[in-house]
Amino acid sequence: MTKYLLEAYKIKKNFDHKNGLIKVFDNVNVKIKPGELIAIVGPSGSGKSSLLHLLSLLEKPTSGKITFMGKDTKKMSENDKNAIRRNKISMIFQDNNLLTDFTALENVLMPLIIRGEDHRNSFSKAKKILNEVKLQDRSNHFPNELSGGEQQRVAIARSLIAETNLILADEPTGNLDYKTSLDIFSYFLKLKKLNKAVIFATHNRELANKADYKLSISNGNIKRLSG
Repeated sequence: MTKYLLEAYKIKKNFDHKNGLIKVFDNVNVKIKPGELIAIVGPSGSGKSSLLHLLSLLEKPTSGKITFMGKDTKKMSENDKNAIRRNKISMIFQDNNLLTDFTALENVLMPLIIRGEDHRNSFSKAKKILNEVKLQDRSNHFPNELSGGEQQRVAIARSLIAETNLILADEPTGNLDYKTSLDIFSYFLKLKKLNKAVIFATHNRELANKADYKLSISNGNIKRLSG
């Protein structure tokens, strides 16, 4: 069995635009092991979000191959890829993607509801995880009643409860104060200790330097840098 959780080989990604073809990535290679904490860095518009979308199987590369747990995703059906996204990969989006008509508790519960897990056991898990991210007193509040930092912690709690192998986060500390940013990073360290792979895109140089290593994106290429 492969030692890598996810591997991307010779990835190219292009987008058609009215002004012509936009080349985002050219011959990119990425290998991710369980338990790694990786920062994606680069200027705005360099492709950090695009890389996360490729690694989360939300987008397909123009060419190249992505394998997950040794299996070629190109040969998978959409149902197979949906099952991986549901059970193996969590994505924390830049805007949190919380469901506005549901409370913090219900948002955290959503991955377990989708999987059809036992209702009583799921509630117990969700309350425990909200307690871990210090939101036990906000569990019945809706997203518009929460601060930006609280919303981000709900999104992280949702990824924690899913117990996936790979967690991808797009600017998880963007627009948050220093202390909240450190709190959120501490949750990533907890996931790392659980042998989960965590990849986060960030402009925060201090947090990026705390990662095991950085993937620096520039002009369609990716360079691995030490943390």
